[in-house]
Amino acid sequence: MNKEGKSLRNHVGKYEFGRVLGEGSFGKVYLARNMETGEKRAIKVFNKDRVVKDKMMEQIKREISTMKLVNHPNIVHLYEVMASKTKIFFVLEYVNGGELFNKIARHGKLREEEARKYFQQLINAVDYCHSKGVYHRDLKLENLLLDEDDNLKISDFGLSALSQQIREDGLLHTTCGTPNYVAPEVILSKGYDGAKADLWSCGVILFVLMAGYLPFDEPNIMNLYKKIYKADFTCPDWFSSAARRLIIRILEPNPKNRISISHMMEFLWFKKGYKPARFREQKYIDSSDIDLLFSSSNDHVVLEHKEPNDLRPSFLNAFDIISLSEGLNLSGLFEKEQVGKQEMMLIMRCSAPEIMSKLEESAKPLGFSVKRHDFKMRLEGSELGHKGHLTISTEVFEVLPLLSVVGMKRARGDTREFDRFYENYSTALKDIVWTAEAKPLDQTNGY
Repeated sequence: MNKEGKSLRNHVGKYEFGRVLGEGSFGKVYLARNMETGEKRAIKVFNKDRVVKDKMMEQIKREISTMKLVNHPNIVHLYEVMASKTKIFFVLEYVNGGELFNKIARHGKLREEEARKYFQQLINAVDYCHSKGVYHRDLKLENLLLDEDDNLKISDFGLSALSQQIREDGLLHTTCGTPNYVAPEVILSKGYDGAKADLWSCGVILFVLMAGYLPFDEPNIMNLYKKIYKADFTCPDWFSSAARRLIIRILEPNPKNRISISHMMEFLWFKKGYKPARFREQKYIDSSDIDLLFSSSNDHVVLEHKEPNDLRPSFLNAFDIISLSEGLNLSGLFEKEQVGKQEMMLIMRCSAPEIMSKLEESAKPLGFSVKRHDFKMRLEGSELGHKGHLTISTEVFEVLPLLSVVGMKRARGDTREFDRFYENYSTALKDIVWTAEAKPLDQTNGY
């Protein structure tokens, strides 16, 4: 990093920011690099005004408290939290293997042995959370990441609950979670045991890993809930009898009759090859920085540095290219068919302003409204899909003056609808998309 006063990339404190990894309702997650050590991190960024306006302060504080409590090899680690005058930053472990959801979407169901390995890691981490009085409440494939060694990591504790939230009846009462994964007692809104509800979600995850599809899936939400109430599902023929018996015990609609994690871990099917995670417990947990995040004092804020906006796209340097290759299969940059992904990439062979114009021009006939800001664009579909309006974030990254990478991320909507959009969109853009069969680049003129 040049410290002689030359232009720096955007950075906060000691972290240099790279590309956007994901986008949610309340903020974005960026790939970042510790400029002192070179280590990569994922930084989740929240806008303070938005958090206060939407009355999310207590939820943000609870998420931090939760992640400080759960220090486990199969849980994404929170390194530190920071605040500037306008933003809050969660500095998280960077997990570069992608979502487990994408693995299933690309390759379909897993072999039973592989599904069991992931399930064992999931249960080991969830059981640990419960021992700390933490209930995740939104366990699903999209919140399970894979590291470079193919180990599972639980992420996103934004909807988690702590034991302090349990009422006098011994139950939690906030209805939350993702409909396809939520336990029937949560839907009923009469109070629920957080551990039993989390286990139900784990059972749904095990089913999907082995079947390649959800046990409860209906376009109509009331029909979906009716199926969940009755545990109306059927195990495929290829499930072993032992796996089938276990799933039926987990997906028991009456929580009083549902198996507990401790009893489930005694099942021979579960115990096969089981290796509990070995790690050192964190003895001291410092929570003194949580309240300082919303302090009006300048004593504890970090400084944000932003490059002057010269109306140029972000430059894709070696750091970004390496991180892309770890998080994605780069062959996907040259293949037309990519199924079930959250993120797509295209290489385009003309200037960045021309690319932006072409992106906007090609999106509108497909029924998408367009919002532009510099070299970023947000596309929103007019049709109401299975999971709301399909919304896509795009950004142009310059590699050479006449060669750019365009990143497209699904911000909202169904992945299958995103697949169809990508196929139609890439076809509409075929005149400027560079493929492996295209004419080689000439270093003198960019082609």
